[in-house]
Amino acid sequence: MATTDLKLEECGSLPKPGPFGRLARIGFGALCLYYVFALWGVRQDLITDTGTIRQLVWNGIVPGLILVSYVINIGFSRAWKKWPAIASIAIMLVAAGTGYALTGSIETYLLAHTVHAWELYVFSHLGLAFMFAAVLRTPGCEMRAFHHLFSLITKRPTKEHHCPIGPLTPIDQWEMRQKWMK
Repeated sequence: MATTDLKLEECGSLPKPGPFGRLARIGFGALCLYYVFALWGVRQDLITDTGTIRQLVWNGIVPGLILVSYVINIGFSRAWKKWPAIASIAIMLVAAGTGYALTGSIETYLLAHTVHAWELYVFSHLGLAFMFAAVLRTPGCEMRAFHHLFSLITKRPTKEHHCPIGPLTPIDQWEMRQKWMK
């Protein structure tokens, strides 16, 4: 897996995405926001009639845990390595343990609401960042899109970050080598 180390680059050192990079960002953003809207749709009904947490809520835990450290570290310019993922796991374990101690079941409203709120944050932040990155042609990682917007508004340069995970860096590098991009 890619490192979660924060490696900020000087403004202008990374290539801006071309049409394929922007389409990829829109696609990933649409997937994230589609999941967010689906989660929002079940916000009042997180537990099934059989007393289990809806599968939709469980589906985002593994991808969310893989991505949360990148979202926090790159999005907020923090060098916390894997601590955001570790803290997320700890919070979910506390919710599961508390629910079990109170009801004798792990799948409780407390755990469902904890996971639901956490996923809404992670995938909303990521989805909006992808969309802003596509529109603004943010160089490098989409998690720097809000910093890039700030830079465009204030005319003060902000640092950039390469995409440590996923296909965006290879797509952007490929596009920059194409004659039609020059």
